Amino acid sequence: MRIPLSAAGVLFLLYPALRPWEDESTTSGAAAAMGSTAWIVAHLCAMIGFILVAIALLPINRVAAIVFWIGAGLTLPYYGAESFGLHAMANQSNVLDLAEDVRYNPFAMTMFGLGLLTMAAGAILVAARMRTVPAILFAVGFGLFLPQFFGPPALRIAHGALLAAACVWLAWDAKRVQPAPVPA
Repeated sequence: MRIPLSAAGVLFLLYPALRPWEDESTTSGAAAAMGSTAWIVAHLCAMIGFILVAIALLPINRVAAIVFWIGAGLTLPYYGAESFGLHAMANQSNVLDLAEDVRYNPFAMTMFGLGLLTMAAGAILVAARMRTVPAILFAVGFGLFLPQFFGPPALRIAHGALLAAACVWLAWDAKRVQPAPVPA
């Protein structure tokens, strides 16, 4: 549990830290950001982080782990489109229109939003069970995952640092909490 959750924390910090921060409202900026290898690597950090958190939650709270898995399942298709789809389209002359179509598709946005909110609910279940500072920070970090997308790069990197600290601290603090009993 310590290793997957600690690794997830590091990955959540790397996600915004490695992401290219070009002006994506311009064709050249969008092409530079989305067309770079760093774009894919950064988004993969978040995707792998979501999976590792779900694995790490199993010994802490099985219900929270299941809720988190559902949220990750709803979120990962959007991340795949954002990472691989936009990367593949980066050199198209109409990259801005294509990016808008991918990012703002109503079905994709709904799944993405519900997925992030569901992962936040899983994190809140952990905080409600453990009632420790690291668990509460963990819940706050996942509760802020959706709103942080509307902030500037510095705020998004700070959010990554918050999640990194919360995940690592929770990983090492959770060992003192007994695993949730397995229902009969």
